[in-house]
Formats: sequence, structure tokens, C-alpha cells
Amino acid sequence: MGQGLFFNTGYIISTTGAAGTLLAYLIGALVVWLVMQCLGELSVADAGKPARFHVYAARYLGPATGYTVAWLYWLTWTVALGSSFTRAGFCMQYWFPQVPVWAWCVVFCVVIFGLNVISTRFFAEGEFWFSLVKVITIIAFIILGGAAVFGFIPMQDGSPAPGLSNITAEGWFPHGGLPILMTMVAVNFAFSGTELIGIAAGETENPHKVIPVAIRTTIARLIIFFIGTVFVLAALIPMQQAGVEKSPFVLVV
Repeated sequence: MGQGLFFNTGYIISTTGAAGTLLAYLIGALVVWLVMQCLGELSVADAGKPARFHVYAARYLGPATGYTVAWLYWLTWTVALGSSFTRAGFCMQYWFPQVPVWAWCVVFCVVIFGLNVISTRFFAEGEFWFSLVKVITIIAFIILGGAAVFGFIPMQDGSPAPGLSNITAEGWFPHGGLPILMTMVAVNFAFSGTELIGIAAGETENPHKVIPVAIRTTIARLIIFFIGTVFVLAALIPMQQAGVEKSPFVLVV
């Protein structure tokens, strides 16, 4: 759960409409779940061996495929990290407009670099607590946002509860079905990181027991954290106000 969910959702809502966004994320969640099922099978079957995507590709498809997969995966996270710094800078600028985006990028770069160079244990602890804060924040957002959608919590501007009006206001698919297909790259990017369960298999003491449980619960996490969040965002943000200029989370808050 990263910038793909926190920022790209606004672009997808503005492009496909609220209902189209929900459909796109449902399709993406299904694809991710199927991929994770395959990854789980490979992780358990090759337990005790190096658990990396390029290793699987090289072992079963050939060395050239493994080489390509390794570099593409590295490139994916390299681009994602730089993009995350930039998006985080834009997000912080909403509350601190006097601070330029590049300054926030430097701050976040220093923090991430520091977590990586101090020690492995310190990095793991930092990753755990930052992830915990993110998960708690998203759960609170879904609960409070859902309450606002159905009128249990008053809207800040005094407007009536939107209910499902923003989802149906422009029709189910105001721009047709093609934009849904075109935005699937952004949707699938939002799910990046789920595959780390497979990488962790090589560090697990009992992968035959732990990995199947983690893989089977993936679909529940996808529905709660991704589909639940997207539903709240789509219900609270009119299609005309969504976009890439601001995080949809910032708009809702």
C-alpha cells in the first residue's frame, strides 16, 4: 500500500468514474490473487532454495528470462522509490505550502537512507512501526469515511451525506469501458509490494506452514485495504474534483 493507492486513485476516478474505478480495482485484485497463488506454489515447492522471482524465471523458463525479470523488478522499485519521494513532497506541501517539494524529497531520502545504513535490525523495526501506522490510518479512514458516506458523521462543509450519489451521478461508466482497460497499469502498480510475501519465503523457518496461510489471507487484505479504501474515496469525491494534483486522501481529509 503506497503511492499507487494514495495518489493514482484520484487519476483513475477522474478517468473511469467511480464505478469504473471499483471495477478496475476488483479486476486488479483478482489478478494479484491468482499471481499470488502461483507464487505460493513455487515458494513452497522450492522451500530451502533461493526464493527470488528471477531465480524462478531462470529455473523454469531460462537464464535470459531470469536476467530480464531481475532487472525489470529492480527498475520498477527504483522508479517507484523516486516517485514516492516526489508524491510525498506534494502531499506535505498541502499542509506546509511554504516548503518546496524538493526539500521534502531530501528529508525523506535522508530518513530512508538512514534506516538502511544504521543496521538491519533498526531498519526492520522502523519498517514495522511505519507499516503499522499506515495500516491503522487506512483502517481508521475506511471506518470514518464509511460513516461519513452514510451520514453517521456530518460532513465538514455541512453538506448532506453523499451516499452512493457520487458513484452513480455520471453513470456507471461515463467514458465507456476503454478507460478502464487503459488505467489497469496504474491499478496494478497500486498492488505492487504484495509479491514480497514470496520473497520472504526464503527467510521463513517453516515455509510449508506459513506461506500458504499468508497467501490465502491475501485476498482478504486486498478487499479490506484496497477495495474498501477505493469505495470510500469514490463515494466521497465527485468525479470532477478527482485528479493527480492532490492525493484523494488529502481531499477527503
